Amino acid sequence: MTKKIKLITFDLDDTLWDNMPTITRAEIDTRKWIEDRVGKIEWGSFEDFLHLREELILEDESIKWDISKLRKEIFRRKINHVEPEKFKNDLVNNAFNIFIKKRHEVILFDGVETAIKELSKKYQLGILTNGNADIFKFDIGKYFNFSISCLEAKDSKPNRSHFDKAKEITKINFNEMLHIGDHQINDIFGAFNLGIETLWFNNNNEKWNQNFAKPLEFSDWNNLVPILRNNYE
Repeated sequence: MTKKIKLITFDLDDTLWDNMPTITRAEIDTRKWIEDRVGKIEWGSFEDFLHLREELILEDESIKWDISKLRKEIFRRKINHVEPEKFKNDLVNNAFNIFIKKRHEVILFDGVETAIKELSKKYQLGILTNGNADIFKFDIGKYFNFSISCLEAKDSKPNRSHFDKAKEITKINFNEMLHIGDHQINDIFGAFNLGIETLWFNNNNEKWNQNFAKPLEFSDWNNLVPILRNNYE
């Protein structure tokens, strides 16, 4: 007996597109823009970034889930020596605007748009993301009913807030939902814990490392609609 699915939710980064090239370009271009105006800056390592993030969270807990505020505050710390204050604030805001624009310059995985368009004819579709990309800035946004970021959820997956808000918005129960994502913990474990059906997008041939049964997986978006047809219709 197939399970009746009414709502399909999707992760964004590394599920609908490859995020690393996008974020890398956004970082490089934004840092260059800032340095062209204030001179060379010591940006530090990824470990330095994580340490700074923890410092900022101690000062403002909302930074845990407000990714955009985090990005702005990091820029502000890096140019803290710049005067006057208004010039510094303008630099921070303009730098963030450049970053967020670049952050949306993505290349969808092959087959994403066709699959999403087809699925929207039969299911409600939603986005559950820990990032700050906005699906409604893309052409495929027209196929989605809602999007929930960590800012709206005031939390991050795998915690349940994203899923609870999806249930609240749609009035659809967890046992009638399907969540699709690439991350074994944030996406698959988070949904599994609530009794939500899952599909694992695994285009890097990753090994399943969890202590619960591996869900159905797919590596090619062109295969998604047939998988759903064969298992949930």
